[in-house]
Amino acid sequence: MNGAFVCVIVAFIGYERSDHMSIFEGRVAVVTGGSGGIGRTIAERLAADGMAVAVHYSGRRQRAEDVVSAVTAGGGRAIAVGGDVADEQQMAAMFTEAHDAFGGVDVVVNTAGIMPLAPLTEMDLETFDRIVRTNLRGTFVVNQLAARSLRAGGAIVNFSSSTTRLAPPNYAAYAATKGAVEAMTLILARELRGRDITVNTVAPGPVATSLFLEGKPQQLIDTIAAANPMGRLGQPDDIAEIVSSLAGRARWINGQTLFVNGGAA
Repeated sequence: MNGAFVCVIVAFIGYERSDHMSIFEGRVAVVTGGSGGIGRTIAERLAADGMAVAVHYSGRRQRAEDVVSAVTAGGGRAIAVGGDVADEQQMAAMFTEAHDAFGGVDVVVNTAGIMPLAPLTEMDLETFDRIVRTNLRGTFVVNQLAARSLRAGGAIVNFSSSTTRLAPPNYAAYAATKGAVEAMTLILARELRGRDITVNTVAPGPVATSLFLEGKPQQLIDTIAAANPMGRLGQPDDIAEIVSSLAGRARWINGQTLFVNGGAA
């Protein structure tokens, strides 16, 4: 290969990496549900991109501290912040803590959610109310606070699920809350006209996390993986890649729900 051509390629790659990092430099992200599963991978990815990260947890502080330790060991900046996503006072305190630590907030990623499953006819209303409180009210509360406080150039990334398209049995309550999140996303994007803040939803398909794998026999897991056109389950890194784009370069994607599922739906 021509030496000059090689130099051009290397210079281009170096430029791309530098340009990518510069987009995130000085930016701050809050990741709800950042203490485990997809949330942890997203928090670590945004930190690797160059953002300071507030890693939210609900009841497992040590797991959030583990994420913080991993980020700081890699040269990044992170803090652990606790609270109930459906409690507006606790979430306001979370935003204040992130602002005090890093000077502001630019990106909010809402991965916090619960997924109790049962046929619609058999689910007790107490469980239903708990799903709605965490998945829907929690997203509403965090979106409201984010919309009030994010700096220009910011991004809100909500989380839905491909179950809104796949419509599997036992997911009625969960999918209903996620469908509502999708509706909220487009409306908020329009309400933030002129603020230079994007609002999008990521809707993963089956991802190999403890939330998805728990309680499922291996045969069922293998069947679900084989049904995907890609022949596998999604990985948290697959989702984090999309979130990184929405938090950075992808400014012309706004008000959308992105189904990130390998073609499952």
